[in-house]
Amino acid sequence: MSPATSPSPLLMALPKGRLAEQSLALLARAGLSVPQGNGGRKLVLESPDGRMGYVMAKPWDVPTFVEYGAADLGICGLDVLRESGRNVYEPLLLPFGHCRLSLAGPQERAYTPLRYESQPRIATKYPRLTTAFFRQRGINAEVIALSGSVELGPVLGLADLIVDLVETGSTLQANGLVEFRTILESQAVLIVNRAAYRLKSQPIQALIEKLREAIDGTA
Repeated sequence: MSPATSPSPLLMALPKGRLAEQSLALLARAGLSVPQGNGGRKLVLESPDGRMGYVMAKPWDVPTFVEYGAADLGICGLDVLRESGRNVYEPLLLPFGHCRLSLAGPQERAYTPLRYESQPRIATKYPRLTTAFFRQRGINAEVIALSGSVELGPVLGLADLIVDLVETGSTLQANGLVEFRTILESQAVLIVNRAAYRLKSQPIQALIEKLREAIDGTA
């Protein structure tokens, strides 16, 4: 096939860090070509066969890149996707990145029903999901958006409660906090740009099927 008629490579956005490593491991297990080595400081890596390109992005940017078509596909956490509200296809949940978005706070508040809370202040990296959670329960909460360690909110008196991602709970425990309620169960998810899903249907469907087979083979 001549270069003029060769299909353009699929571009996949991956979140930097452990989720990218787990994503690439699954892609390789599915028989897809993945880049060799870490690529140094390069942010766009090509696969050895030239059929895939991988954008190494900040986790919170992956849904944006995919919705706007800067990448055809992406892998991110459900927590990030739901908080972003981006309009993308979600054809496949992936078997890693399991965690939960939880409401937590000091132990002494554990037995106070939320409906008795009077305008609680909530520190979180997830203001969209947090606001929706309290609004659905008719609670007028003040949501304080933080980008760092939200556990400091109750410790320093900035907030009464927090909403944060929890994997083992050890960080909460170390700061004298306990989980009250799970807001969202999260794991990694494959997302696809809506236009690319139509225009590049054949290679995208083939990729999805290979991933599904790899996942089923490890179940």
